[in-house]
Amino acid sequence: MSSSSKTIVWFRRDLRIDDNPALAAAARDGSVFPVYIWCPKEEEQFYPGRVSRWWLKQSLAHLEQSLKSLGAEFVLIKTHSTLSALLDCIKAAGATKLVFNHLYDPVSLVRDHNIKEKLAEAGISVRSYNGDLLYEPWEIYDEKGQAFTTFDAYWDKCLNMQMEPISFLPPWRLVQVAGTVERCSIEDLGLENETEKASNALLGRAWSPGWGSADKAITEFVEHNLCAYSRSRLKVGGNSTSLLSPYLHFGELSVRKVFQSARMKQILWRREQNSQGEESVTLFLKAVGLREYSRYLTFNFPFTHERPLLSNLKYFPWNADVNRFKAWRQGRTGYPLVDAGMRELWATGWIHNRIRVIVSSFAVKFLLLPWRWGMKYFWDTLLDADLECDILGWQYISGSLPDGHELERLDSPQIQGSKFDPEGEYVRQWLPELARMPTEWIHHPWDAPHTVLKAAGVELGLNYPKPIIDIDIAREHLREAIFKMWEMEAAAKAATSDGMNEEVFDNSIGIETSAIPKVILKENSSCPTYSSNDQRVPSFQNGNNGSLHRKRAKCVEEERLPADKSNNHNKQTGTSRGEEDLCSTAESSASKRQSISRMSILCSPVLFFVRWQAYAGV
Repeated sequence: MSSSSKTIVWFRRDLRIDDNPALAAAARDGSVFPVYIWCPKEEEQFYPGRVSRWWLKQSLAHLEQSLKSLGAEFVLIKTHSTLSALLDCIKAAGATKLVFNHLYDPVSLVRDHNIKEKLAEAGISVRSYNGDLLYEPWEIYDEKGQAFTTFDAYWDKCLNMQMEPISFLPPWRLVQVAGTVERCSIEDLGLENETEKASNALLGRAWSPGWGSADKAITEFVEHNLCAYSRSRLKVGGNSTSLLSPYLHFGELSVRKVFQSARMKQILWRREQNSQGEESVTLFLKAVGLREYSRYLTFNFPFTHERPLLSNLKYFPWNADVNRFKAWRQGRTGYPLVDAGMRELWATGWIHNRIRVIVSSFAVKFLLLPWRWGMKYFWDTLLDADLECDILGWQYISGSLPDGHELERLDSPQIQGSKFDPEGEYVRQWLPELARMPTEWIHHPWDAPHTVLKAAGVELGLNYPKPIIDIDIAREHLREAIFKMWEMEAAAKAATSDGMNEEVFDNSIGIETSAIPKVILKENSSCPTYSSNDQRVPSFQNGNNGSLHRKRAKCVEEERLPADKSNNHNKQTGTSRGEEDLCSTAESSASKRQSISRMSILCSPVLFFVRWQAYAGV
C-alpha cells in the first residue's frame, strides 16, 4: 500500500487509540480522516438511553483530545444516512479507502454489508477488522461445522484454540487528510439535552469515561481487586465487580488487553500456588467469555433480539400488562430486593449483576411480562447497555436457551434477599421507607406483626406496596402458562403433520418491539475491497442449527436454598450448582444441559437477505 494512501477511519464502538486495528492500519498506510457518524434515525428502537448517551458524549470528547494530540482532527457528523455521510467524507478528503472495526448485532451487520457493497461499486476499497473480540464468530464451530448453542462447549473450544498475543500499539503521530466536510461539535450531536444535564452531572462523580480512564481501570482491577474477585463478586451493592463493562461496550478498552492481563496474573499466581487468585481469574475470564458468546449468538442466530432461540418458547402466553410493567420498573412490586434493584437502576443507571438476574427473573417468572419488554428497558436505562449481552441475558433468564434457566423455575425474592443481602443494608439504602424494619422482616415485611410494622413506620399499601402477586399464585400462573405453551405447540405440530394450513397464535407476534410501553425520560464490484480480515455475514449453513427445542421438565420450585450453596455473579459462571443457578443475565450453566433437536430457524425477511449474501473474497 502506498504511503500516500488517504483513508477514512470510521469510529463506532471502538473509541480508543490503543490496540485499535483499524486505526493502526490506516496510520501505517498513510494519512487519515477520522470520523464519527451519529445517525439517530438508523438506531430505531435501540436509540441509546440517557445515561448511555452521556457516556458516549464524554468518551467522544476524550477521543477528540487524544486524536488532536497525535495531529489529527476528529470529524463529528450528525446525519440521516450513514452511507451518505461516508460518501461526503470520501469526496471531501479524496480518499480511496475506508476502514472500520466489526460490529455483530443484526442491525449493524445489514448496514455494514450494504455500505461495503455501495462503496465497492464506487471504487472505494473497504477493509474491516476485529477490534471487539478474542475470536471472530465464524472461527468457532463444532466438529460438524455447526454453531455452538451452549456456553460451556463454546468457551471450552475457545480456550483450546491457539491465541497469539496480538496487540496494535497506538500510533506516535497521525497525518491528517486535508478536506472539509459539514460537521458539528459534540454538543451539536444532541446526545444530552438541558433537562438531562443536572442528573448526568451526578454520573461524573462515580465514572470517568474515555479510553485513558479505561486503561487505568483495568490496571487498578488487575493489580488490586482481581485476586479477591471470587469472594467479592458475591456481594450485592457497592463496587464488588470489575466495573469494566461500560468501557468494553464503547470500545474504550480492548478485550484482548483484558484477557491477556488476567492470564498473566493467573500464570503468576499458579507459580505462587495462590489458589484463590487462580480461581478468581478463571471466574473473571468466564465473564469475558460470556461477552464473547453474546456476540457469537447474535451473529449466528441474528433473530434472537426478537425471537427465542428455543422454538417452543414462541408459544408462551406472555402477559402484556402495562400496569404490572410500570410497577416493576418503578420498584413498586412489594418485594424489597426487587424494588431496591429497580430504584437503584433508575437513579444510577447501574445495578449489581446478581440483582440484574433477580429483577429480570421476577419480571418474567412472577409477572409473566414479555422478556423483550425487560430487555428494552435495560437497554434504555443501563449505563453499560449492550444489545448482545442483553439479548443473551434475557433469553437465558426466560428459559429461551438450551443451557439457560429452566422456564419452570421460580425463585423466591425473600430467600434470595436473605442470602445475598442478609443484613438488609442494600434494601435500606434504596428503600428508605423500610429503613427501620428489623433485619428479620426486611425481605418479607408482609409477614411482620402489626406492632413491628407500626414501630418501623411502615404502612403496607400506603407508604410501601403490598406484594403485587402472592408467590404461590405466581407459581400457579407460571405452571398454567407452561402447560398452555405445550398445548399450543402440540396443536401447531398436529396441524403441520395433517397438512393443514391452520396457524396457532403466537402472542409474542402481537407484542412487537414498537409496542413496548415507552418510558418518558425527560451486484458486486470487482474493486479489491475485502481482505482476509473482513467481516462475514451469517451463512445459510450456519442457520441449520435451527430453532432449538427443550425437553419438557417437571416444574422446579425453589422453597429453600441450602446454606452451603453460593450463587454466582452476573456474567460469571461458578463451579458449584448454587453459583450456576443464580447466574448472570449473560450467563449459561453447565449442569442443566437439555437434549435438543435440530430444526429450521425462523428468521425475519431482512435476515434472510443478509444470510443469502456473503462478503466477496471470504
